[in-house]
Amino acid sequence: MEGIEWKSQEVATTLKLLSHPKRLLILCSLIDGEKTVWQLEWICMISQSQLSQFLKKLKNEWMVQSKKEGLHVFYTISDIRIHWLLSYIEDHFCKNAC
Repeated sequence: MEGIEWKSQEVATTLKLLSHPKRLLILCSLIDGEKTVWQLEWICMISQSQLSQFLKKLKNEWMVQSKKEGLHVFYTISDIRIHWLLSYIEDHFCKNAC
């Protein structure tokens, strides 16, 4: 695939990953900075095993990265384009949400 065809595939893959509510919640939780696995479990209200599966998928697609410090693993958004997209979504769809 070349040019716009390849880019359209990349965008479609990105949007597919963002289409799952819990994956989107995980990523939105990381907009304001890194979080530990425990923090993400609490924010997203999902089990550690479910969170692990979601994070693995996001990491495999280069959307998040992790670093280990002692007993804690911290996750951050690894692609600035994803950060910008999520910030836009937050500004236009999530402000003043109940």
